Amino acid sequence: IAVCVSYALFCCICVRKRFCDFHEHNLLNVRISQTSFALQCFVSEPQSTQLTGLFVEKPKSNVVAVAGGTHPDIKCQELLKPTMKWLKGKWLDLGSKAGKHFQFKETYDRNTKIYTYEMKIVKAVPGDAGGYRCEVTAKDKCDSSTFEVSVEGECKWPTETVSISLSTAVLIQDGGEDDGELDFSALLKKKPEKEELETDVWELLKSAHPSEYEKIAFKYGITDLRGMLKRLKKMKEQPVKHSEAFLKRLESCYTVDKGKKIVLSCEVLDPNAQVKWLKNGQEIKPSAKYVMEANGNVRTLTINKANLSDDAAYECVVGEDKCSTEVYVKEPPITITKLMDDYHVVVGERVEFEIEVSEEGAHVVWCFEDQELHKDKESSKYRFKKDGKKHTFIILEATLDDIGMYHAWTNGGHTKGELEVEEKELEVLQDIADLTVRATEQAMFKCEVSDDTVTGKWYKDGVEVLPSERIKMTHVGRFHRLLIDDVKPEDAGDYTFVPDGYALSLSAKLNFLEIKIDYVPRQDPPKIHLDTTGNMVSQNTIIVVAGNKLRLDVEITGEPAPTVVWSKGEKPITETEGRVRVESRKDLSCFVIEGAERDDEGNYSICVTNPAGEDKAMLLVKIVDVPDPPENVKCTGVGEDCATIVWEPPKFDGGVPIKGYLMERKKKGSSRWTRLNFDVYESTTYEAKRMIEGVLYEMRVFAVNSIGMSQPSLNSKPFMPIAPTSEPTRLTVHDVTDSTCSLKWLAPEKIGAGGLDGYIIEYCKEGGTEWVQANTDLCERQGFVVRDLPVGEKINFRVVAVNIAGRSPPATLGQPVTIREIVEHPKIRLPRELRTKYIRTVGEKINLTIPFQGKPRPVATWYKDGKPIDPKMVNVHNSHVESILFIRSAERDHSGTYELVLQIENMEDRATINIRIIEKPGPPQKVRVTDVWGFNAALEWEPPKDDGNCEITGYTIQKADMKTKEWFTVYDHNRRTNCTVSDLVMGNEYSFRVYSENLCGLSEEPGLSKNTTSTSIFHHKRNPYKEKDMTCAPKFTQPLVDRTVVAGYSMAISCAVKGFPKPKIVWMKNKMIIGEDPKYLMQNNQGVLTLNIRKPSTFDGGKYSCMAVNELGKDEVECKLAVRGETQR
Repeated sequence: IAVCVSYALFCCICVRKRFCDFHEHNLLNVRISQTSFALQCFVSEPQSTQLTGLFVEKPKSNVVAVAGGTHPDIKCQELLKPTMKWLKGKWLDLGSKAGKHFQFKETYDRNTKIYTYEMKIVKAVPGDAGGYRCEVTAKDKCDSSTFEVSVEGECKWPTETVSISLSTAVLIQDGGEDDGELDFSALLKKKPEKEELETDVWELLKSAHPSEYEKIAFKYGITDLRGMLKRLKKMKEQPVKHSEAFLKRLESCYTVDKGKKIVLSCEVLDPNAQVKWLKNGQEIKPSAKYVMEANGNVRTLTINKANLSDDAAYECVVGEDKCSTEVYVKEPPITITKLMDDYHVVVGERVEFEIEVSEEGAHVVWCFEDQELHKDKESSKYRFKKDGKKHTFIILEATLDDIGMYHAWTNGGHTKGELEVEEKELEVLQDIADLTVRATEQAMFKCEVSDDTVTGKWYKDGVEVLPSERIKMTHVGRFHRLLIDDVKPEDAGDYTFVPDGYALSLSAKLNFLEIKIDYVPRQDPPKIHLDTTGNMVSQNTIIVVAGNKLRLDVEITGEPAPTVVWSKGEKPITETEGRVRVESRKDLSCFVIEGAERDDEGNYSICVTNPAGEDKAMLLVKIVDVPDPPENVKCTGVGEDCATIVWEPPKFDGGVPIKGYLMERKKKGSSRWTRLNFDVYESTTYEAKRMIEGVLYEMRVFAVNSIGMSQPSLNSKPFMPIAPTSEPTRLTVHDVTDSTCSLKWLAPEKIGAGGLDGYIIEYCKEGGTEWVQANTDLCERQGFVVRDLPVGEKINFRVVAVNIAGRSPPATLGQPVTIREIVEHPKIRLPRELRTKYIRTVGEKINLTIPFQGKPRPVATWYKDGKPIDPKMVNVHNSHVESILFIRSAERDHSGTYELVLQIENMEDRATINIRIIEKPGPPQKVRVTDVWGFNAALEWEPPKDDGNCEITGYTIQKADMKTKEWFTVYDHNRRTNCTVSDLVMGNEYSFRVYSENLCGLSEEPGLSKNTTSTSIFHHKRNPYKEKDMTCAPKFTQPLVDRTVVAGYSMAISCAVKGFPKPKIVWMKNKMIIGEDPKYLMQNNQGVLTLNIRKPSTFDGGKYSCMAVNELGKDEVECKLAVRGETQR
């Protein structure tokens, strides 16, 4: 044996008797941390040495690959072409994964007669690491090889294609049939043969129907059902070897839920035998987790709190014998305890979808529409965060491409949330106001926008304004200001603010007020000079936004300096400090309101006086504000995924007209609101769409005017989008009379989350359009009788299902119904048990219900022995579908033939019932001892006068010694009226008594013998024995009864016959003798004859007869057998 090993390449040399030279294989092409490698050596012994398995060459137990690939090789031997399987883990068959990632190849070397199977893993990823196994089978031989694949580091050679390639070689010693190179992937295609599906979840589903496999696999969270079934199939195919050490082996497999306890049990032959328990070949030591017990011949291993590490193969070893099993640990399904919320954001905002699951460390799959989301190392757009049971999916900056439905999946739950992204719009919260200033004063332009990150530029008359010592520009939060100190005449003009990145501009005008000094006479009447620009929207009217500052500078002229008085209404304003104040300067009076409020609105006046006269001016100050919240927000209607919301306008509109409204919604219990519209909505009715049926929502509304947006309204009452049901199905007419129509239907196919409250039934005359509701209250049943209909009219009917969402589409009959009674022949449906003699004992209650049919309502009349029944003895109750015959306490007089006559006009039907009331018989008559000899005595008697209204079935004979007078039973059920009592004591005197017996039991009183007998030691002359003639012709004591059976269900017909000599029995069908047909089984038990028919079909119906024949004569009985199909039931 020679072994050659090189760095990353090696050759395997197999030495055989004929020195078959194996060609070199580049079996392992691996890079580990740029420099690592793997070595393998393959050796084949000479042919004279017996091989222990099918493999000629196997890979090393550990194969290490870069995140890119590796290439080991395996060889084995077999007489015929083997079947190869590649598996990962315990049961995952990689043949089902064939594609770009897993590639399979099969080659055959004609010279060496070796099959080589290769599995190639292209571009290995860390998920490919783990335990692998290859199994080779041929006829009754099987061998396997296991190895581990580890994936480390990153591939540093992007120009090379690195893969994991696993191959196995099979040695063929007698010419394979499939020579040449084969495509193994073709062998993996689905074959037309139907594979026998085995059960899932091992012990639980061994008896389950194959149609239930997928349902149970989903219920228990089984993801690789196909692999488990194949694994179980292989386990079942393994023959059970006889064991000398074990009375009862371990089960083939066990299944346990994670965290639960499981007990492995077997029985050994020797109660004193010592056993060892192995897990994956390693001995298990006793501990708190593994408890080993021995109780007589039973050996148990208890595994407490099973986890995934306990999912392994276990063995119980007694000496050199062992039995094995496998334990499968199932993880419980992970449920979602907190559902995902919807998001409505603008471009660039951060989105966080958050859920909570039932257990920590659970695996959650995030999907966008139908595409699974993964963390991309190259892109930082998505983030996945786990915090205990909380899982969060984060979109750092939302774009329009992110619009859609996002899903979160666990193995036991699913939730979804919708993301809506709108283009970012800039909203102007406060516009620039025109200014009028005088020389050397300060001018300040101020505006407010919705986004505090927006920057912008200031322009004067179209030219950008640059900052200087006198001109300053500030940006604090959402406010942008332009400050001009020491205003000069050249500063007057149009100023504009333009936000960066938006097609928007805000403009205002700066007016420069020149100060002119006029020399006037000393007696100059006062004059008020009001500036009508700036805040004045009309002459003498000033509009101020609530919260803003109002400063009104009024120029005053007059000589001497006039006195200025400001008033609101009739109340003068004298304060010089505070929120509302008056400031006075030379030739100027300033009226100031800090933080304007609604109460500040009103008519203001300024009055100036001096000795030369006075002047007065009126001003209207109007305070405008954001409106009050809308009121009475409520849901007036819902659909499957929509709802109609209405509200009332706010009581106060803020002093300016309402522009429209903004709506938001949220799921009940959530704290995140989703904006439904970004453009103002003018109406007070809104239809919200894209909602999830069956989920509770709440709504709120904002009012918007030119000043801004109001506070949100109160939340609406929770509402649930639900849809009406579909129309009821299979509406049919059940019955029609001269004034009523009975309808029946089935529930709607689609009911939805709103449930089903009931049904409304409506009718309309043919050709009419007005539908009349037949029921005042909702009908909860699926049937209704419409009454008070006109006779002879043609009426259309329809049925509507109703739930909280409203009425469903109607279910309508295809054609109108004529309201007229339908004549139906009377028909009595006599129950099967009443077709033969009806026997009851005295004192029992008799209650016979006889159903019938017929229209119009038939008249039912009862007769007894041809005469009308006596109502004092028998009670009768008749309805439109049945007649009830009731006897509270049966008497012998009630026996007889009862006949029910059903009449409709000149049509009738009859049914006969034979009722027999029985009781215990009387005592036998004339009991006497007729002869005594030896130890024997002969008794005879006559039948009782009263047989209890039924046949005497036998007699009970008792004897009593006159010394002790204790009675002992000699014979039970003696059918003859005579008997011989034996075993009497010689010399004793005896008395005898006889009881008669029928179906009710023994007679109340016995018949006593009139004379006693005493036995003597002397022999007396015995009368000569006279043999009784027992011969008789055959006679049937119980006839055959007509039967009706269902096809496919075995049945039997029987009768009873007597006769001596024993008659010959012949069964016939339609007068044809039934031979040795295996379908029929004929039995004769003490004269009771039975014919069993196995699973009769409709062809087995007909007339069956039984004939008994002996030398004295013959007798025959017959019956009719009807066989109906299953669909007629």
